[in-house]
Amino acid sequence: MRNKSLIIVLTLIVSALCLYYLSFSFIARSVQNKAELYATDAQGNVNMAKQQVYLDSIWKEPVFLGMTYQEVKENELGLGLDLKGGMHVVLEVSPVEIIKSMSGNSKDPGFLKALDRAQELQKNSQERFTTLFEQAYREVEPNGRLSRIFSNTANRGKISYESTNAEVIDVIEKEVEDAIGRSFNILRTRIDKFGVNQPNIQRLKGTGRIQIELPGIDNPDRVRKLLQGMANLEFWEVWSPQEFGPYFMQLGQYLEQQKKAGNLNLAATSTDAGKATGNAATVENASADVLAQAAVTDSTASDSTAIASAKTDTAASQLDSLANDSQAGVLASLFTQMPGGLGANVRDTAKINDIFSRPEVRAIFPSNMKFLWGVKPIAGDNRQEFVEFYAIKKGRDGKAPLAGDAINDARQDFDQTGRPEINMTMNPTGAKKWARLTGDNVGRQVAIVLDNYVYSAPVVQGEITGGSSSISGNFTVEEAQDLANILKAGKMPAPTRIVEEAVVGPSLGQEAIQQGLISTLAGFVIVVIFMIAYYSRGGFIADLALLFNVFFILGVLAQFNAALTLPGIAGIVLTLGMAVDANVLIFERMREESMKGLSMREVINKGYEKAFSTILDANVTTFLVGFILYFFGSGPVKGFAITLMIGIVTSFFSSVFISRLFVENAFKKGGKLSFSTLLAGKMFRNITFDVMKYRKAAYIFSLGLIVFGFVAMYINGGPNLGVDFRGGRSYVVEFDQAVPASDVRTALVDDFQNQGTEVKTFGASNRVKVITSWLADDESIEADEQVKTALMTGLQQYNNLNPEVLSSSKVGATMADDIQNTALIAMVLALVGIFLYVMIRFNKWQFSLGGVIALLHDALMIIAIFSILDLFGISYEMDQVFIAAVLTIIGFSINDTVVIFDRVREYINDNPRLTIREVVNPALISTFSRTIITSLTLFLVVVILFIFGGEVLRGFSLAMIIGVVFGTYSSLFIATPIVVDTVKDDKKATAAPVAQKAR
Repeated sequence: MRNKSLIIVLTLIVSALCLYYLSFSFIARSVQNKAELYATDAQGNVNMAKQQVYLDSIWKEPVFLGMTYQEVKENELGLGLDLKGGMHVVLEVSPVEIIKSMSGNSKDPGFLKALDRAQELQKNSQERFTTLFEQAYREVEPNGRLSRIFSNTANRGKISYESTNAEVIDVIEKEVEDAIGRSFNILRTRIDKFGVNQPNIQRLKGTGRIQIELPGIDNPDRVRKLLQGMANLEFWEVWSPQEFGPYFMQLGQYLEQQKKAGNLNLAATSTDAGKATGNAATVENASADVLAQAAVTDSTASDSTAIASAKTDTAASQLDSLANDSQAGVLASLFTQMPGGLGANVRDTAKINDIFSRPEVRAIFPSNMKFLWGVKPIAGDNRQEFVEFYAIKKGRDGKAPLAGDAINDARQDFDQTGRPEINMTMNPTGAKKWARLTGDNVGRQVAIVLDNYVYSAPVVQGEITGGSSSISGNFTVEEAQDLANILKAGKMPAPTRIVEEAVVGPSLGQEAIQQGLISTLAGFVIVVIFMIAYYSRGGFIADLALLFNVFFILGVLAQFNAALTLPGIAGIVLTLGMAVDANVLIFERMREESMKGLSMREVINKGYEKAFSTILDANVTTFLVGFILYFFGSGPVKGFAITLMIGIVTSFFSSVFISRLFVENAFKKGGKLSFSTLLAGKMFRNITFDVMKYRKAAYIFSLGLIVFGFVAMYINGGPNLGVDFRGGRSYVVEFDQAVPASDVRTALVDDFQNQGTEVKTFGASNRVKVITSWLADDESIEADEQVKTALMTGLQQYNNLNPEVLSSSKVGATMADDIQNTALIAMVLALVGIFLYVMIRFNKWQFSLGGVIALLHDALMIIAIFSILDLFGISYEMDQVFIAAVLTIIGFSINDTVVIFDRVREYINDNPRLTIREVVNPALISTFSRTIITSLTLFLVVVILFIFGGEVLRGFSLAMIIGVVFGTYSSLFIATPIVVDTVKDDKKATAAPVAQKAR
């Protein structure tokens, strides 16, 4: 074996990395077990609050190789929402409202009609909304000029009356993208402050959508309001430490009295007065949040840093007097000196919030004083984090002196010395208020507040007139861009709406974990037993390589910081079945070579050499399908695709290289090696059949079954599409006892206004899945509540059975259309990609045609049989996971077909005088054992998945079962015969030679 040392070193490196990254999961679990033990009383009850206190106490403490528990949690292999429970949301930023705002809420009839038309077009289009709006405006106003609508004060400097329609659309498109970016930043901050462990938020490229995953959420209503609330940007005056200091002295006296009376139960705090004061300089030097040091200047301002420093010195002296006062003992343990004034350790913020929520504490402070936290923690000593605490001065009406609607524009720029700054312009009304606010607060701070968090509190140098000002300081370009985005957030409304949502309860997640583990272990055991029973010691080696494969998959997932989902587990189970194929190819080839009388050394070399090309082709085509699934999929499909692609790469490495290390080592030690058993010797002996003889019957059978399936679909009223393809809402409801699904539907139909209601048993006799299309077009929170209320009203007659909603999901109509279109695109691209790859590898379009027709046959066959089963009352939804199954079968089927094509090509190259018709049957017979063994192992695995994988994956595994059967059938009776029928017999079917011959 060439490069043996390199393979060994690479295996060791990859194994060490996988072990390292997987160790985080074990350490995190160990810490959680300790926390649970700490919070468990003598009766075995776990105090969840006490458990959380323990975890919070070590959040910043080293627990593994000098890394804190927080860092360990960030690097562990997480669990997806379907395994852990939680909430999945896809939000869409409304471009319609942005365009209306840019137009100054124009009432122009043509403009409004074009907006309505664009919204209609969007339902059946993947184009950007701005493109559709331009198209619609041309339809409505062929000679109209958008500049007359958009050339207003808000767009000054960007759109003039002379601007062309194309130029206006470019500006609108940029504003829409900026609004999405601002919404993303605002949502990310809100989620960070929400306190969710390991949240995931990402922009969906090419759309105005933002995907959010929140594990462990138990209050979905609160999340919906949090995510869909409009950003609230405000500018507030700030009390100085000298002004609020006396009130804090009174607070200190009150807290000391409460402490002596035993009414103040504060756990050990993370800082004391001496440590806090000592940290001030360190915090200032380590601070990455330079917004706290920024100063507002007019265009002629020179140096704002000195003013910020002077303010810090004044604040420090005042805070020192507080810390040294005899009555400030409790205060000194809670608060610390910060560069911008007063602050606290992040751990103590909950205690401080609790204190300031008390009515008697609120009574100490003036009614026009309120307190807000800074948005960004600042790093200090010993891995501690501190956050600033601001005293905000409220006006008489309780409203901010200036709100975000006054901002016309804000952008990152550079000052005369090349330092990043933010230029901000305001509308005329805002400019007047800004001049008054800055004029009244020269030498004082003005807080920039978004969603009740202070993003910056710069010091004003002088009155700023004209509405143009800049915020400068010692910050990076990225930080300046972030602040500009924050300021622009209040410029125009960019409301968001939930277009897709799924809520999974923790009990359902725990059940999914058990089902996933059982199906994975069962699938692994089946494959292990079969390989040893068929290939003897060679099968044992293949099982060792399979074990490495699973280890590598989990390790790589952990390295990528990916979450393990239920479809991901399905991907691992599927990889177990497909990974066997490479070993089967190698071992079958070895058995063939051994029959030629070669030495065992030559058998090993020939087996791996001749199988390599086929294994590579098969893996590339399947990886191509996985990549398309990842690129176009979302949610569970994307998780499945990631696992599938990783599994293909790791299975190739473990089957081709690691297994060879084991094979050669076993041969070196024993001098011989067996790849056959009594079972293998009896199976597939003396097989002879003429595929071409039965090809027409196969064509007729396949066509007839597909036509019958689509007739059944017509009788059923169309395909049984899932919620994610047709839009609507679904709920999984569990009862204490079994209930007939038909009775539940009868109880709900009237409440759902007799619109598209389905109820079916889901996994257990006491559990049903309710699907309704009522109010599918209305994606508002109010509609969600209305449908949920109707559901609970309809279930009232089952109150004695305690109905409980375990999970829910929602897909808006527009989102459903997009998912349908994306699924279709994914299917077409998969077929086109495979067609091109096969044509390049085999240098004949006939091979590509035969392969793609066979794949199309497999996809249609799965759809047809689903429809036939539905006709007989066995109903499974066609959803995104179903599409993942179809595309996976495409990958498997082309894998099978390529093996046969490779053998056909090899026979043609070895016998150039023979026609393709003369080599087809020998090629099929020689690969028959491999075809059946691979299909059989995968079939057994997906049957296990169907039985033990749970209801969520039932449709997926059924589609896989159908696909494996008909994929094997099509490789034998559809793909190869089509190649023969399209190649003329009078020409010798010469295929292009390749570097490695196929198995």
